[in-house]
Amino acid sequence: MLKLTFLGTSAGVPTKQRNVTALAIECLNPHTSGVQQGSRQQNNQSKKSRPWVLIDCGEGTQQQLLHTKLSLHQLAAICITHVHGDHCYGLPGLLASAAMSGRRESLTLIAPKAIATLLEAITATTELYLPFAFDFIAIEEVLAEQDDTNKVSISLSDQHQLDIDITPLSHRVASHAFGITQTISRRILNTDKLVADGIPASALWGKLQQGEDVTTEGNRQLRSVDYVDNEIQRTRVVVAGDNDAPNLLSKAVINADLLVHEATYTHEVLNKIQAKNPDYDPMHSSAQLLGEFAQGARLKNIILTHFSARYQGFDNPNSKTPNMAHIRLDAESVYKGNLWLAADFDQYMVDGAVELASDQEGSQEEMRVQYIGSARSD
Repeated sequence: MLKLTFLGTSAGVPTKQRNVTALAIECLNPHTSGVQQGSRQQNNQSKKSRPWVLIDCGEGTQQQLLHTKLSLHQLAAICITHVHGDHCYGLPGLLASAAMSGRRESLTLIAPKAIATLLEAITATTELYLPFAFDFIAIEEVLAEQDDTNKVSISLSDQHQLDIDITPLSHRVASHAFGITQTISRRILNTDKLVADGIPASALWGKLQQGEDVTTEGNRQLRSVDYVDNEIQRTRVVVAGDNDAPNLLSKAVINADLLVHEATYTHEVLNKIQAKNPDYDPMHSSAQLLGEFAQGARLKNIILTHFSARYQGFDNPNSKTPNMAHIRLDAESVYKGNLWLAADFDQYMVDGAVELASDQEGSQEEMRVQYIGSARSD
């Protein structure tokens, strides 16, 4: 399962209610000791087993983190969608704070090459010292790979894998979407079959569950594959950077549980902006444009974010003041799935489909996306 915490949901500049873009995604393993099944809000899994990924890091992101329980020591990777300041100006300060808090573990950074240049310049000019190594992965180099995998894999444990794939988007500068796919596998021992086959509970059961073939005291050969099912849970969330062409995500959202995408304006406002200055296109999506794509792609769940500062946080369709109702209605006019409008510190839990490797038909549980409240700890 993936737990999303929105740290910033404003476009371009912060407002009194919204910071600029940043999204934390915690990679939770429900089979890890300490996780309470059936109680997402009271999930008290050990912090050390709650690695998380940061998508974009606008100015003030580290300040937003202070209102949550997220720790920079468990941060596994940072992904920057593009080089516009509202998506990356907070990165140097966050890294400096991680160093001052005692972090020493290496950190994966997936970003445009220009971000490396930015960090090199700040390091040199401000004498910034970072006592941890970077695994810097340039987006341009990943996309240029001949094998066309466009994917970075991070092993969180022997049964917990995170894959991050990259999709180019359309914006005034090179912008990208990150597909976050968490795969959790576990071996389930078929105890009923063991008992039926006359194999009593013993240490052999544990070895079978660990994938070992064993021999009983009666010299009977037992194969692990005959008594163990491999259960696999995959959860996939696609998070897009700034983008005026949602159709570019058509391939990326196949089998996605959730799409997080900007909806900077209503369609009416976007058209007015483009008409007022034909020589300048903000190259953002309207809520309606994103809704049309999501409906056509049969996406069940979308979260809109990155709202222009002109839209106030309240929801009143009858108000002449631009507000969230106008964004919501713009999307709902064309989209009939599950729709949320993100606010700072909103948290969502995403449970992916579960399947048994031995199930040839690939039967799955229906995935779920649930709003679980605010992350603010004060």
